[in-house]
Amino acid sequence: MEWITGLISAVYQLLWGDLFVLPLPGGGTLGISLLVILLIPTGIYFTIRTRFLPIRLFPEMLRVTAEKRGRGKKNDAISGVQALVVSTATRVGMGNLVGVVAAISAGGAGAVFWMWLSALVGSSTAFIEATLAQLYRQKDPLYGGYRGGPAYYIHAFETRRRPGKRRRTLIATLFAISGLICWCGISQVVSNSVTSAFENAFEIPPLWTTVVLVVLAALIVLRKNATVKVLDVLVPIMAVCYFVMTIVLIIKNAAVLPSVFQRIFEEAFGLRQAVAGGFGAVIMNGVKRGLFSNEAGSGSAPCAAAAGDSGHPVKTGLLQALGVFIDTLVICSCTAFIMLVTPEGTIAGLEGMDLLQASMEYHLGRFGVVFIAVILGLFCFSTFIGILFYARSNVAYLFGDNWISQTAYKILALGMLFVGGLAAYTFVWDLGDVGVGMMTVFNILVILPLSKEALASLREYEQGMEASRQGKTAGEESSES
Repeated sequence: MEWITGLISAVYQLLWGDLFVLPLPGGGTLGISLLVILLIPTGIYFTIRTRFLPIRLFPEMLRVTAEKRGRGKKNDAISGVQALVVSTATRVGMGNLVGVVAAISAGGAGAVFWMWLSALVGSSTAFIEATLAQLYRQKDPLYGGYRGGPAYYIHAFETRRRPGKRRRTLIATLFAISGLICWCGISQVVSNSVTSAFENAFEIPPLWTTVVLVVLAALIVLRKNATVKVLDVLVPIMAVCYFVMTIVLIIKNAAVLPSVFQRIFEEAFGLRQAVAGGFGAVIMNGVKRGLFSNEAGSGSAPCAAAAGDSGHPVKTGLLQALGVFIDTLVICSCTAFIMLVTPEGTIAGLEGMDLLQASMEYHLGRFGVVFIAVILGLFCFSTFIGILFYARSNVAYLFGDNWISQTAYKILALGMLFVGGLAAYTFVWDLGDVGVGMMTVFNILVILPLSKEALASLREYEQGMEASRQGKTAGEESSES
């Protein structure tokens, strides 16, 4: 067991640790990890290649979101917006609460700016991988509709390079296995976070919370198509409740907002931290937390994107790009502002959930602590439901289309959910981080060469937009004449 633990630790350090360190003015350093090297340049590259899609086509993202929702009548596919809801369920989780708190604790207020920047470049990556998932999706004979994701477009890429009919290819198989490992690890983190929050807020024993959590989850995930129906209701409610509560607190503390923004930008560019040698912590904590939270490039969200039926691959890509904005620029910013409008003396020396709960208690009294516990429970529960939706395509790729393998993985994940609620095993948590890290490596290596197909689809879509616009203009002119 020791050599396995050592191997996992070594891979974790390779992926998430500092691959090399750059010296900075003031005596500080900037540690660069392998995943940051992969994700940030890739995001910048896609942002340039899509001609700054997150900004240029943001109105189109909103328009596509507002389109009439519905399922394909013949194939029972979920809508593009429903696919966005599923991916948002997994993005909007612990990373939006505990993760943001950790970033600000370690990197200060300036980390918030770098989280915003990582979302801006990450949304372009999310667009590319979601569009590719649509282009290479397959019909799902078990659940109906479509299934797909990185395992499928990686398979197509490898097959193209080495022609021949193969059921599986090496990199696609490694990606699928990494995903299943990652999501099992996350299952344990989810339940441990919920039980801890409920024990602190309501003094409920972890065993009781765990049993209720597992039973509720089983009733949803073991049914054929209950997942999307539940998330369709749960995700908008929890996100809107959290957003509205934050807006109320921001309005209540409007007088301090100018100083909060001043602090964010001052610390983001190290005007104080450069002298103290902490500029590297500001940048890397913001960037790493932003990347981890919005999942862009990891290959998780494309598993949901492939199932969406929005009428055009680019529409699904735009919806998933918008999902990154929802996660980081809205929900993560909500958490950040809750803490930053709290007097520093109130939360001095606190970290993690203690810091966030202390901030909410300052603003709302005991109700604030209860509110955060309930919201965290909903965020984490929706994350678990969402990752099992992701797992469908990877399980099908590895084991074929059969209910035995699908049900077996769900039972395994429910078992991890139960175990995690009773105790925290850091080994399994590290395994989850290794899983998402390996997914990211395999995914990025393939979407770079395949991106030309997504870019071609984007050009075709924009030509259609332009033709439609010209047609409307001509119609209006003829009606006037």
